[in-house]
Amino acid sequence: MKKTYPVKGMHCASCVRLIEKALSKVDGVASASVNLASEKATVEYNPKVASEEKIQSAVTGVGYQLMIGEEIKSEDETKIEKAKELKDLRIKVVISLVLGGLILWGSFPGLIKTAPVFLQNFWMQFLLATPVQFWVGSAFYKAAYPAFKHRSANMDTLVAIGTTVAYGYSAFVTIFPQVVKNIGVEPMPYFDVATIIIGLILLGRYFEAKAKAGTSEAIKKLIGLQAKTARVLRHGSEVDIPIEQVLIGDSIRVRPGEKIPVDGVITLGESSIDESMITGESIPVDKTKGDSVVGATINKTGTFSYRATKVGKDTVLAQIIKLVTEAQGSKAPIQRLADLISSYFVPIVIMLAILTFVVWYVFGQSPALLFALLNTVAVLIIACPCAMGLATPTAIMVGTGKGAECGILIKDAESLETAHKINTIIFDKTGTLTYGKPVVTDVVSMELDSRLPAGKAGFRGNDNERDRILQLAASIEKGSEHSLAEAIVKEAENRKLNLDQATRFKAIPGYGVEGEINKKKILLGNLRLMDKESIQYNNMSKKIDQLENEGKTVMVLAVQKKVAGLIAVADTVKDSAREGIRALKKLGIESIMITGDNSKTANAIARQIGITSVLAQVLPDQKEAEVRKIQKTGKVVAMIGDGINDAPALAAADVGIAMGTGTDVAIESADITLINKDLSSVAAAIKLSKKTMQTIKMNLFWAFGYNIILIPVAMGILYPIWGVLLNPIFASVAMATSSISVVSNSLLLKRFKI
Repeated sequence: MKKTYPVKGMHCASCVRLIEKALSKVDGVASASVNLASEKATVEYNPKVASEEKIQSAVTGVGYQLMIGEEIKSEDETKIEKAKELKDLRIKVVISLVLGGLILWGSFPGLIKTAPVFLQNFWMQFLLATPVQFWVGSAFYKAAYPAFKHRSANMDTLVAIGTTVAYGYSAFVTIFPQVVKNIGVEPMPYFDVATIIIGLILLGRYFEAKAKAGTSEAIKKLIGLQAKTARVLRHGSEVDIPIEQVLIGDSIRVRPGEKIPVDGVITLGESSIDESMITGESIPVDKTKGDSVVGATINKTGTFSYRATKVGKDTVLAQIIKLVTEAQGSKAPIQRLADLISSYFVPIVIMLAILTFVVWYVFGQSPALLFALLNTVAVLIIACPCAMGLATPTAIMVGTGKGAECGILIKDAESLETAHKINTIIFDKTGTLTYGKPVVTDVVSMELDSRLPAGKAGFRGNDNERDRILQLAASIEKGSEHSLAEAIVKEAENRKLNLDQATRFKAIPGYGVEGEINKKKILLGNLRLMDKESIQYNNMSKKIDQLENEGKTVMVLAVQKKVAGLIAVADTVKDSAREGIRALKKLGIESIMITGDNSKTANAIARQIGITSVLAQVLPDQKEAEVRKIQKTGKVVAMIGDGINDAPALAAADVGIAMGTGTDVAIESADITLINKDLSSVAAAIKLSKKTMQTIKMNLFWAFGYNIILIPVAMGILYPIWGVLLNPIFASVAMATSSISVVSNSLLLKRFKI
């Protein structure tokens, strides 16, 4: 059995490792995958051996909550709960930073001279710091205890140890100042260190929680795409019923403009259906008796009846929802560099602190216990993670802000961290590399019947003949709802052509249209229509083949059973596509185009923009499978798309990139959104990621540099030579200096040109 459960209390990669480790130890559990972004755990287990209660208990044992059964709340309840948690976190951040600021004002050298007398009082600082330490900071203790219990370390461990030592030492100095004076040390508390560290770390978590608040919106919007009701034939009459009540085998009637309720097969009638939601292709598909239809797609023209073949969780839309959910749940979070370092750094610091205490207690001068305690405190304070907590979030905040200025919206830190590793990018064709709307690209004329009225005075030469072809086509298509008709009429309007009045109009699904203009029969459609009407087009065959090889849809215009000209319609390539692909080639990144369109059209588009690798006639579930197939070869893959059909692949990719003109579902499923719609920004986003990662690494160097240099001094290595001991105040100064260096270095990102 494989089930997914919500998990509460996670905030870093170390949490993920702890929970996965605990779950894997449960008898009967075959595998466990925990996702930080979705805050869910997917567990595969044998229900005869491992019960849900045992699984829940294992997670509870390491300090987190796994929700099972009735504990799983509805989406609305979860949303309300998340909002409450975010509000509580904001309150704690404000309280800790305000109280910490007051304490800093009353204790920091220089500032202390401007502070009110009551803030300089150690007991007042003690009263202000205590609620921050034990109420605001309670989350750190709750998370650090299980980590200690399982002999591991994370950011919470550092925060809990560092702030407790700083607070404990300060409380001791406040209560027993004379004892500290007797060993020649000025009794100076460091309550500001503890409170401000807690406030800054929680501030980073608040911003992260806020960014993650909308992660489930993609699923909600997909669910919202389906029709709410279906018009079903029951007991000899048509009735509207909720979509949940539709059964396999039901006969359903759909009128023009309506959404198709569920998947099925047409039994009566013909129509043109907009399947862009599924295929991504902008040109509607003609359907007739025996053809399959997909739920949530839109009926454009005719009325038809069909038999339901798939309902509920078996429909194509339901499968897309499932794919998006699974892809989001299986995307492993990137282990943050700070957490990785802290997992080694914390145990080393603790061992050094213990060693310091033992050496000073055994070999130190009298009073040995106080000397040992003082130097141990100095070691732990010098290792406190103030700058480390700022190293990643400050760079991420500046980096994402820089991206936003350039029209690149980066959803979270993980995607920014991963982007610099990308070596393969898969582009969806329609709406991403192309504009996603068919337009007239070619008008080819033949000599017209001289007896046909010109319709507009002054037409002379080839240009006029082409305008006349377009004028006739637009006049006959004016009554059609087909998207190709819209493209032709729009082109005629752009050229300011006066349209003639067409009579006896008739749409022929799967073929084209017919009608009369000035008592002359006009046909406009595909080659099948010409064959059906026995109209010869051999003298145009080469031109038709040429246009089709360019990926264009060709329609033949016939007047009185004679071919008068051709009109080609296609989805055109975006201006930024060629430049975008060229920029990626310079970075050594492979570009692949993926589309549900046929190979001929796909390869024609690819040639125009310089892409050599093409995956054509690929359905939505196959897109996601293609992404995973390329990932299995060891490549770091980005997927770029704009449609609902791209959502599973966007979620499955290492980095999903959506176009700002795309659907809400695609944007929500993606990690990065190109608001500026410029494909050149893909290369810019990767450059920004590389620069941000360089900044983070440099920040971590500054964060640890001061501390590591001063740890030996804090241990008392200089005392035997020069009699120098590190006063804890210098530990605080070192932390402040490293923090300033980290923030300043992050701000330099603003000058980076992308």
